[in-house]
Amino acid sequence: MRCAVLGDPIAHSLSPALHRAGYAAVGLDWTYDAHRVAAGGLRAFVEVLDPSWRGLSLTMPLKREGLELAAEASPVARLAGAANTLLIVGDALHADNTDVPGAVSALRSRYDGPVTGGTVLGGGATAASMALALCELGARSITLLVRSPGRAADTLAALDRHPGRPQVTVGSLADDPVVGDVVVSTLPHEAQSEDLVERCTRVPVVFDVVYDPWPTPLAASAADRPLVTGHDLLLRQAALQFERFTGLGAPVEAMRAALPQH
Repeated sequence: MRCAVLGDPIAHSLSPALHRAGYAAVGLDWTYDAHRVAAGGLRAFVEVLDPSWRGLSLTMPLKREGLELAAEASPVARLAGAANTLLIVGDALHADNTDVPGAVSALRSRYDGPVTGGTVLGGGATAASMALALCELGARSITLLVRSPGRAADTLAALDRHPGRPQVTVGSLADDPVVGDVVVSTLPHEAQSEDLVERCTRVPVVFDVVYDPWPTPLAASAADRPLVTGHDLLLRQAALQFERFTGLGAPVEAMRAALPQH
């Protein structure tokens, strides 16, 4: 059987190493590769897949596109408005989102304290999943800091669908405060300005979903605080994808061993 990760850019992805390590650990003769697919190109990619294909992992900028293409979607994918996982069943695509439960698991692996509120930096599909994960952990207030309010529209819609109906504030990345128990950054390395990092210093827990290049400026500033890394998130969400694709329990430690050491 064949699986792959799709996105643009994609050359940096560690997903092939993780999934291949998992297959080897359980004795599956499956393949998992990376394919560069630009925005708008997902439909053309899936239309030519043959019956040997089982699953697709989706990264930027395909997560919302993946949900739109699927015949069925899990409750969490519908809640997030985005799919990072497509299961291929016959001629149909089933959408799922392992980012939300993966983020919950990743954060709890590094921090067991209260999460009453938090700030998410960025407003894309990953930001929506991270904000929902904070809600799942008990956050009653979410602050979204974005370059422009329009970037937060889909994330706002996702949070409005959450049964906890958190209080949501939209602010500017340029100068608004970072508040709460956790700050989650979905921003690339180059967007983490010195001033923004300084505004994050009073938040007790840092969660940076980026893992290449590492460390990010935000991660480097968190030496004295709990730090949840992009590797933590990648491992936890990939383990859930592995289970969706194969129907087997994920060999988490074998998959963890395939990650580069920071």
